Amino acid sequence: MTPWRFLSLLLLALPAAAQAGDASVGGYFRVGTRPDFQGSGGKLGYWNLYGRLLNEGPYAALELKLDVLDRVADRPEPWTSLHMKVEGGSVQNADPMGGSLSAFRLSQVYAEAGNVLLPNVTWRVGTLDTWFGDLGLYDMKPAQVFYNTIGLSGRYETEHVDLLLGFGDSGYGLRPDRYSSILTPGGTLRLRLGDHVELGAGGEYRYEPAVEGNTNAPYTTPGLDYEDWIRGEVLQSFFADHPGQILEFPDPEPTTNTSYKAIGYLGFGGLGPLKWNNLFASYERSHPQAISVETWGGSDWTLYVPALTDERTVLLVGDELQMSLLPGRLDLALGGLFGLHADGDNNLTPSDHDRRYQSGVLRLQAAITPTFHWLGETSLAKEVSTNGNAFREHADSIFANTEGQPDTRGLERGDTDTRHTWQGKTGFVINPLGPGIYTRPSLRLLYGLQYSNQNNAFGNTFVESVDQYNEFGNVERHWHQVLALETEAWF
Repeated sequence: MTPWRFLSLLLLALPAAAQAGDASVGGYFRVGTRPDFQGSGGKLGYWNLYGRLLNEGPYAALELKLDVLDRVADRPEPWTSLHMKVEGGSVQNADPMGGSLSAFRLSQVYAEAGNVLLPNVTWRVGTLDTWFGDLGLYDMKPAQVFYNTIGLSGRYETEHVDLLLGFGDSGYGLRPDRYSSILTPGGTLRLRLGDHVELGAGGEYRYEPAVEGNTNAPYTTPGLDYEDWIRGEVLQSFFADHPGQILEFPDPEPTTNTSYKAIGYLGFGGLGPLKWNNLFASYERSHPQAISVETWGGSDWTLYVPALTDERTVLLVGDELQMSLLPGRLDLALGGLFGLHADGDNNLTPSDHDRRYQSGVLRLQAAITPTFHWLGETSLAKEVSTNGNAFREHADSIFANTEGQPDTRGLERGDTDTRHTWQGKTGFVINPLGPGIYTRPSLRLLYGLQYSNQNNAFGNTFVESVDQYNEFGNVERHWHQVLALETEAWF
């Protein structure tokens, strides 16, 4: 059965179930058009570090719930429900995929049961993805665990305590094409200290055991040099040192991979004009990369590279506060994000695993009438490549390098290690349900403007070559603007 046929049959069955009071459906979508006469793909900048507004594409999600055995309030009777979520990033006429269902995925499927064996405990079997909350301005979940895990969890919940413990397998989530069991225990704890303060902490540990003979299990190729690997010259260097000794290339050796993630959360609010403030933090040691492939002598050679990729860490801290400056008339949201990515194996070349970034986003929304609003947002971000130049400031930056010294074997990618980006967005919003920055549905007409020290700092198809035979020419552009007509809704 095709995904389209399956989804169609499911949607046809929902009304009958809903009429019986057993089923519910909810979801989310955003879609719009952003005419751009400067050659971008309809996004103001590269990513959500500058705020999600005008930096995201179309998206849709449908979440389904079927109550097999209803929950009875204030009674310790068993109950159970089934859940499924379909989501993806394509809408007809809004992106290159044209609304194809191949852009969607069945992201969550699980069954829950409560008041079985233990009171106030909800058991879940299936996908275990859980998080403390969202940074709405960035559309991120910094304090999230079990994103890649399927298994069993138990959640004990009372008025003041929310404790979750889980265990599962993250093998398919982390290695979809080379499945190997990755055992993942973990949990979260949230404490509600009255009506104004919440504290949370949690984490997960990932263990991938050695299984000799299983080609998908973790192995490492001994003696790999990082510079040879990053240049794609491992085989070239080996056979230069061992001419004609093709059988002497070292065989992979079994190893064990581990990784982990720790998260924290502080929430407080309901104090004067402050509605709520969410502060999230996470520290993750990423799971090692399994393999890479090099071509030598007309053949593909598989290199097993956990030893070169097992020191990658990510520290992420995010905060967002929401305030009602004038109740029903003027709302404010202020967010900040800091990220530090480090790779202890790499001290040679710029990489997404060696960078630091920080950002602030401020949004104001004023109600001209209860349903017609003005929106204004500004953001400022700084991104630093901590391992060399990663950004090009000018169209001819290919000629620039460290201290003007030519280096045809260099590993730099640009002429500066820092990207500064400012964005401003303003326009009008129709909120049929009344005031509020996060009131939905919203119909928006917005104008966005960006400045970056990087040349053409947005998704594009420009030719960057300065070859004399480049028939398209080069463009120097640091300002970028888009006009957006879009809608966003939760239901």
